[in-house]
Amino acid sequence: MTIYQNLIGGEWIGSDATENINPSDTNEVVGLYADGSAEDTKNAIAAAKAAFPAWSRSGIWERHVILKKAGDEIMARKDELGALLAREEGKTLPEAIGETIRASQIFEFFAGEALRLAGEVIPSVRPNIGVEITRDPLGVIGIITPWNFPIAIPAWKIAPALCYGNTVVFKPAELVPACSWAIVDILHRAGLPKGVLNLVMGKGSVVGQAMLDSPDVSGITFTGSTGTGRRVAAASLEHNRKFQLEMGGKNPMVVLDDADLDVAVEAAANSGFFSTGQRCTASSRLIVTEGIHDKFVAALTAKLETLVVDNALKAGTHIGPVVDEKQLKTDTDYIEIGKQEGAKLAFGGELISRETPGFYLQPTLFTEATNEMRISREEIFGPVVSLIRVKDYEEALATANDTPFGLSSGIATTSLKHATHFKRNAEAGMVMVNLPTAGVDFHVPFGGRKGSSYGPREQGKYAAEFYTIVKTSYTLA
Repeated sequence: MTIYQNLIGGEWIGSDATENINPSDTNEVVGLYADGSAEDTKNAIAAAKAAFPAWSRSGIWERHVILKKAGDEIMARKDELGALLAREEGKTLPEAIGETIRASQIFEFFAGEALRLAGEVIPSVRPNIGVEITRDPLGVIGIITPWNFPIAIPAWKIAPALCYGNTVVFKPAELVPACSWAIVDILHRAGLPKGVLNLVMGKGSVVGQAMLDSPDVSGITFTGSTGTGRRVAAASLEHNRKFQLEMGGKNPMVVLDDADLDVAVEAAANSGFFSTGQRCTASSRLIVTEGIHDKFVAALTAKLETLVVDNALKAGTHIGPVVDEKQLKTDTDYIEIGKQEGAKLAFGGELISRETPGFYLQPTLFTEATNEMRISREEIFGPVVSLIRVKDYEEALATANDTPFGLSSGIATTSLKHATHFKRNAEAGMVMVNLPTAGVDFHVPFGGRKGSSYGPREQGKYAAEFYTIVKTSYTLA
């Protein structure tokens, strides 16, 4: 079987390899992917540093053409790449193709941004002096991405990094190297100069640590667990390095008495259970007022009974497998914790056997939960949702905000008054009204507050805040 190698300094470099296993069919090896070393990482950083002076001064048309070409190829291959994503991560094929299209759109957007680079020219308070405010690229960017969006998240980090003239050392999650390799291969063939984009697949404890230890990495953008994010922050402070963190969530969806029941149920089912609940924006806390509580539970349970859990590539599948055995154990451990804490298991919670061996788990709904329970406070990252009964809107808002996280927050209501108040007072970076808490556009800022995020927002024109440095220049007329 072919070994997919790391890209370092414009060359494909061989190394030991690890198997990439399909969670929908554990008998299938998706491919063999390089297992990079600390030395590989150091070489990649050196290559990126050497390539930075020329790339940082490259023409905006060159950057535009490369990013546009990559976006076009991703779109042309959306079915192929979507199937690859579904095979290695377990997301259903329609979701995987949708994510691939989003990656293409991200590259298309930043291809346009490369032509819209701008600054300011303003007068000084002193006579005969002009002031220019411009943005310089940051330098070598270390990119560390998670497994749950293996093509979209790499795209929304790599595209702006290159757009603004930075060079990149990219380390994808160990579970999902295939989509990352494909993106890097596309960009490499699109005409990137040697060393501008480097791929080092491998263990976080090896490759990621080497990136953190290097004084030549000017910035690190990280999406992943809260614990690892804290280590990224601590290591970056030592080097006075810019860093950007997207971490955990325990996102609430409030359902008020006046909500449209069908809208609320669709939003809750999508938020909590689609993509197997493996989204940082997933709503794992449903906060429901007393007047609609029983009707909502009955309708949501009926909805869950219709959802098909099966092979991600199989037509008609709504929910694919959990990504791997370790995450499956985490999910089932939390299901037992929920039972022990006194929550009522209203639906699901059982392992499922299907035609192909995989990590299949029923969508799991706990009712009669409280906001103090571990299942309501800790991120599970699986199809496990706790439902909390509250008296009224005021208690719902307080409960929604009572969390160490603050990524996404949602409300289902037909009241303009409550929707407006919630948007202003929800302690989250993103607020959804009568929509799932998961699902965001590619051209607008993405990020949270509190324990969910640190640093400038990702995506859209706001990405420039992380990937560039503001420079102020004075000229005597």
